This record gives sequence, C-alpha cells and structure tokens, in this order.
Amino acid sequence: MKTPENPLLILLGATASGKTKLAVQIADELNGEIISADSRQVFKRMDIGTGKDLEEYQIGEKSIPFHLINILEPGERYNVDAFKNDFYASFQEILNRDHLPILCGGTGMYIHSILQNQPFTAVPVNNELRLQLESLPREALMNELKKHPKEFTRNVDLSSKKRLIRAIEIVEYLREHTIPEISRPKITPVVFGLKNAVEQTRANILARLEFRLSNGMIEEVETLLNNGVSKEMLIFYGLEYKFIVSYLSGELSFDDLKLRLGTAICQFAKRQNTFFRKMEKDGVKINWLDAAQSNNLLKQQIVEKVLKW
Repeated sequence: MKTPENPLLILLGATASGKTKLAVQIADELNGEIISADSRQVFKRMDIGTGKDLEEYQIGEKSIPFHLINILEPGERYNVDAFKNDFYASFQEILNRDHLPILCGGTGMYIHSILQNQPFTAVPVNNELRLQLESLPREALMNELKKHPKEFTRNVDLSSKKRLIRAIEIVEYLREHTIPEISRPKITPVVFGLKNAVEQTRANILARLEFRLSNGMIEEVETLLNNGVSKEMLIFYGLEYKFIVSYLSGELSFDDLKLRLGTAICQFAKRQNTFFRKMEKDGVKINWLDAAQSNNLLKQQIVEKVLKW
C-alpha cells in the first residue's frame, strides 16, 4: 500500500483526556515523533502547571522524541503564526527521518491553523486598536465588522468578543497591507479525538488538580516569580498561573484557589470541545474515540485505521 504524501496523525482532545500517554504509545508502535500543540508547554520551567508530564515520553528504555516543548523562556509570548513556522520545521525534520509526525494537544486554534493553513495568522497584534475596541459592547463590534468588505469577514468566528476584536484587527491590517504567500508542504492528515462524558472530564480535572497542588505546582509559580517573571505575565498565561498568583498575593484562600481553579479548568475544557465542534463545521473530519476505554484498546483502534490509511 502506498504511504500518503506528507502524512500527519493528529490526536486532539480536551484537557485531562489522556492524549499525551496515548500519543506516546502510538508513536512507539508506528515509529513516530510527537509535535506538541499546546500554547503553554513551549515555555521552560513551566512544567506542572502546563501538564507536560515528560516522564510519559519514556517507554521502558526508549525515549519518544518530542518537539515544541521547552523552546522559549518564561515571560516570552507565543502565537499561532510562530507555532505554524515551528510546526512546519519540525514536521519536515521528522519526515526527513522517515518517521511519522504526530501532532498532539488541546489548543484547537493551533491544530486548526495547520489543517486550514489560514494566512491571516501572520497579521500582527495592534495593541492600540485593541485598547480602543475592548470597551465596546459586542453589538458595536459586530457593526464595526460589517463596515469591511465581505471577502475579509466571511469566515469570521463570532463566538466571543476576543475573536471579534481579532477579526477587526485583521481587516484593518488588510486595508493597507498584503500578506506574502508562504509555500507550505501539502499535508495528508488523519485526525482522532478523545472524548469523555462531562462528569468524567470534571472528575479527571479535579483529581489531577489535587495531585498537582500537592506536588509542587504552587512552588513552581513561586520560583517563576522569584526568577523575575512578572505577575502580569503569569496572569496572561491563565488558569493555574493566574489563580496561583492570586493565592500567593493573598487574594484567595487555599480552599478558594482549589474551588475557583477547578471550575475554571472545567469551563476551559468545555470551550475546547466547542472549538473542536467548530473545526468539524469547517470541514475537519475528526474520528472520535471514547476516552474511557483502555489505552491498549484506543491504541489498537488508531493503529488499525492508520495502517489501512
């Protein structure tokens, strides 16, 4: 059977669905290397809060290669366009070794940017414009967007104020600039998704949070602060870092930290699943699997489908 040109196996799912462990086992079986699609695991020394779980990349004596983890210093910023550039560099390196690239993560926007190859990710941030727009209500933002040509606004994601602002930022940029075309290899993807029942997702999230709080996550944030990473930057990174900064600043008790952070992570998982549904509406075929099954059974299902593919 002929191997597809530039194959890419994608494994996505909401937080705490067990993606990494499964991806490592698949990589071991199929001679693969993992490319992380996680917007925060790119930062060094942000390990527990981002759930790197690097020990999972070890199977016996064998280390499964991974990419786009620990490539930036804490305090730096990362965006979709930077991810795309880094992804394609890693993707080509893996193909050159005749290994299978496996893109694994929960940052749907990163994964979607590869599948859609959307050129607008190259549009830079306009902080001055964002400040002007952030005070406007959603309806005013929608009206602002309608002032621009439909060819620039036809596929805009209208699901949040943040995305409306980004859409306006893009169309304002396109009024005076053009985006240079970048030649990218045509990818042949197969996409698998892990899905849990809502109650199971919540249970997994809260159990994992309890474990991480008891095993150094607060100390990790303290160390980052002591090493000069600003509170503002950690708050920007969100979730664990944002809430632990509030706890360390005396704004939250430990019980409040656990309660509010657990709730926020559950809400984040819901937003991830919403984005994956948007990907499907955009034409991405996701082969959904029940994450409650054993890893061996999940691996078998994926490997069988990939070998037929």
